[in-house]
Amino acid sequence: MTTEVLFISLVPNPRFPLGQVVVTEGVDDLIHQGRLNPNEYLRRHLNADWGDLDEPDRLQNDTALEFGEDRLFSSYQIAPGLKLWIITERDRSVTTLLLPSEY
Repeated sequence: MTTEVLFISLVPNPRFPLGQVVVTEGVDDLIHQGRLNPNEYLRRHLNADWGDLDEPDRLQNDTALEFGEDRLFSSYQIAPGLKLWIITERDRSVTTLLLPSEY
């Protein structure tokens, strides 16, 4: 994940720290197959673009971002039948990229 972190560091004015970025086995497989480049989705997450969430979940993220009392969660439709979830822990120490089936 070193390459991805280097690109993410170029995001101007990130809204919060990602901490250590980790990927699950399923996401790692997609990256190695060339089916997923996580950079775009990490950038969106870092800029508080929560992706395909409903309004209550977006508001929960916005509150967590403002007060730091909860994790940050994003969901992105990558392709038909393929979603990527990104979760940054409450203390902002770790951000995990995973597939919903791996939760």
